Amino acid sequence: MEGQKIVLNRRAFVAGGAVAAASLGLGLAGCGGGSTEETAASSSASSDAGTEAAAGSLTAAVGYQTNNYHPSTTSSALALGANWHVVEGLYELNMSTYEPHAALAAGDPVEVSETVYEVTLREGAKFSDGTAVTAADVVSSWKRATAEGGLYVPMLSWIANMEAKDDTTVTITTAFPFSLVKERLSLIKVVPTNATDDELTSKPVGTGPWMYESISEQQITFAPNPEYNGDYPAGNESMVWDIIVDDTARCTAIQEGSVLCMENVPADMIDQIAAGGAATEDVQGFNLPFLMFNTKKAPFDDARVRQAFFYAINVDQLISNAMMDKAVAAKSFLPETHANYHEASTVYTYDTAKATELLTEAGVSNLSITLDTTDANWITSLSPQIKNDLEATGLITVEIREQASSSLYANQTDTDDPQFDVVLAPGDPSVFGNDPDLLMNWWYGDNTWTQKRTQWKGSEAYEQLQTLMNQAVQATGDEQQEIWNQCFDLIAQEVPLYPLFHRSVTTAYYADQLDGYEPIGTTGLNFIGVTAK
Repeated sequence: MEGQKIVLNRRAFVAGGAVAAASLGLGLAGCGGGSTEETAASSSASSDAGTEAAAGSLTAAVGYQTNNYHPSTTSSALALGANWHVVEGLYELNMSTYEPHAALAAGDPVEVSETVYEVTLREGAKFSDGTAVTAADVVSSWKRATAEGGLYVPMLSWIANMEAKDDTTVTITTAFPFSLVKERLSLIKVVPTNATDDELTSKPVGTGPWMYESISEQQITFAPNPEYNGDYPAGNESMVWDIIVDDTARCTAIQEGSVLCMENVPADMIDQIAAGGAATEDVQGFNLPFLMFNTKKAPFDDARVRQAFFYAINVDQLISNAMMDKAVAAKSFLPETHANYHEASTVYTYDTAKATELLTEAGVSNLSITLDTTDANWITSLSPQIKNDLEATGLITVEIREQASSSLYANQTDTDDPQFDVVLAPGDPSVFGNDPDLLMNWWYGDNTWTQKRTQWKGSEAYEQLQTLMNQAVQATGDEQQEIWNQCFDLIAQEVPLYPLFHRSVTTAYYADQLDGYEPIGTTGLNFIGVTAK
């Protein structure tokens, strides 16, 4: 599908289809990096980034693997985090605050009209191979990111067209007045027009402060980009990421001091790592376990039944026993730390009697269900208690069926006639951005999640939510927040898919050896603006 042919209807926001949803929704391996506060070196100093990098190496241990680094298609936690350092969008997000700032762009978009913007490229910007960046490269990168069935189509369908006005200016036409232009443009990572998909998949070239030197299954090595002239030059002569999926081995690496930073610290190893001298820091994030219902299958077509499940589950006990208190019970679709947080009009607390009452009202007397779960360790640790809590109502019996994410979605949900009951799985689309419109549309927009998984599309509540989201994204300020609040209330009442709690992300690092490093609340590591001493 050509970019300019993207459907203009606001409800097509998540029209990426099954490919996009399947590749990211499965526990969201696609979780990316973050950035430090914007205390960067000046542009004049950054032009010599490649030659003035400090001696030594910035080392880290990462917990995910991938063989796809393509900036326009990957959903991998590893690739997304690594690409933060190598490829740039016109704008990038500070992943600690989710505030956008100019990256490959020279400044803010110029608003020509309420649906037309112009963006000028950073003067003298070049790819790491020495080739000058042009507006045509931006346009071709947008077309890559919005190819039919692509992962990023859902999050970029607000763009009706993009074209090169001249060599250094891009004209962007939106499908409707859109209030989040800079935030969403960060999704389009600019790569050379003539780069092949195979080249981008294995070793992309970009304009960021670092460039890939080598990539293997065990390690990624980065070198400073000698052509980089932005605000965040590489601070060391090299950066090395050891790929260590095994939790124990990754913890050993930081305890022994062979790396300066480690992502994804297991809760039961935090004290052990801290005792060895490394700092551990928890950052509340959006990562969550959700219950998802087949809303076309009785009795889950009744919202009272769906609500009963959330009242039946002792979430505080789950957090205490399985998460070692590294999570917060959901009081809304968003975590309480989110800038747009609003406590939902319906907040689920542990109340077996309430759950039984709702089930009885809905005519449920002897419900036998299969609880499908992914095989992620932290998810499987939740399922036994959830089973016990549901059965404590006296009206439900539960069989747990655990399988790999790919199998669960392919065999149980993404079929022509899904017959599953309830799914327990993880997810975190906040790696791509943190605005409520993006987060809600990921699970509740017009895509595979609502078409096949929850099968919620077409319901009266679904239509009401789409109308509200359409209004909110075109509003600003207090008006926008008020409409989003109505969305959060509606989702909490209908719960076709809803979080049990929001997790904290724990990172370990040697604070005295990393200047400017700041952990983030999503998976991935980000060392933009960071120097190893």
